[in-house]
Amino acid sequence: MTFKIESSKQPSDIYQYAGKLLLQSELPADANPQLFTQIPSITRKLLSFTCMRCGNQKHSLFGKIPCANCNETHLYCRNCIQMGRVMECEALYYYSGEEPTWTNYPSPMTWQGELTPAQQQASSKLVQAIQDGMKAYLVWAVCGSGKTEMLFEAIEKGLQLGKRICIATPRADVVRELKPRIQSAFQEVPIQALYGGSDEKEGSTQLIIATTHQLLRYHKTFDIIIIDEIDAFPYHNDPTLSFAVNRAKKSTSTTVYLTATPRQDLRLRIARKHLPHTFVPIRYHGHPLPVPQLVISYSLKKTLKKNKLPKSLMKWMNHRENPKRQMLIFVPTIQLAENLSTMLKEMKNLPFQLIDSVHSDDEERIEKINQFRYREIDLLITTTILERGVTFPSVDVMVLDAGHTVFDEAALVQIAGRAGRSADDPSGEVIFLHEGKTDAMVQAVQSIKQMNKRGGF
Repeated sequence: MTFKIESSKQPSDIYQYAGKLLLQSELPADANPQLFTQIPSITRKLLSFTCMRCGNQKHSLFGKIPCANCNETHLYCRNCIQMGRVMECEALYYYSGEEPTWTNYPSPMTWQGELTPAQQQASSKLVQAIQDGMKAYLVWAVCGSGKTEMLFEAIEKGLQLGKRICIATPRADVVRELKPRIQSAFQEVPIQALYGGSDEKEGSTQLIIATTHQLLRYHKTFDIIIIDEIDAFPYHNDPTLSFAVNRAKKSTSTTVYLTATPRQDLRLRIARKHLPHTFVPIRYHGHPLPVPQLVISYSLKKTLKKNKLPKSLMKWMNHRENPKRQMLIFVPTIQLAENLSTMLKEMKNLPFQLIDSVHSDDEERIEKINQFRYREIDLLITTTILERGVTFPSVDVMVLDAGHTVFDEAALVQIAGRAGRSADDPSGEVIFLHEGKTDAMVQAVQSIKQMNKRGGF
């Protein structure tokens, strides 16, 4: 395909397009074609197809559509269509012009807090990994250990070295949580947050916070990629996202992995000493992780299907150790979140005045999460969208129907980790309400007890 453009880009525009992977429709109108390399958007090999933007090779995730330009029917990728349609007849372009020179910040960090000894050990190891140009490094730190603060010195080192940095996380809610915290710690450094529906869309700053999906837009761009919650859905079970991460980083990059609940593949790499790591077994405030209580509720699912409230739920809500705490109830489905919210709002004499629900399809999702954070909601019913990456200072937590398949061991450990995150209230009750124990529940409790033991409790 011929791509004819008359004028060239000014040097200042290098920063806008460097490292980007673009659809033809996304190319700047006055771009110089010599600054962009064209690659096929979809390749064919015998009976197989590959989307060159997301790496998709599943036949079921390709479709065909008539093309108005060619008057032919072409393949398109359905897997990454939310990023704009990739069609077989339209090439992809990546910037291949002059490499931009990023700022060497002498002292960019404005955060003046202090790290605990455990945090400082992990932080120093990260700084060394970046300074030495290590390929990969893992920080395994329990929920509430302060992983974000452990990153600050490493980010500062990267900025001092003039590196381009991306902090990637699987969920948009976590990006929204991280942006103000990182910006407060680096007040003079421009930072953009990229996620579906975000106002910031350029992705042209030296320091970027993004969902892992957004990395599909980049090609050999970042010197440092920090992947937060590598074990989380959707990253751990979506090969598209690891494909995007690998393409978005430079060949000389350092990748930092963060997790509180490493899955088996990471544990195996650690055991075989294939992945250098630091383990932080203690929360920043020095108190143990709350250990969940397993509470059985016979005929739980039948009770919920009849739109009735389990007696165990009502008993616990009315007899909590600290009734001043807010309450999070995790449920496995959107429908149950909405039904439970309706039932509780109709109840009288509950110890909560303001009750609501939130889930991934909720148009008021951001507003409700902020209302809960500022104690404008007392009880919030949620799906797993709040299982990780968000901090509320004083909550009790219940997992309703904890035996549901959506609650695997990692999810249950993360959910339990929402309690006791504040130094002012370092404990919190965690209840797994179920009608029969599952391996995931038992393993989650064992994992938390083991972490507490390793932390000296």
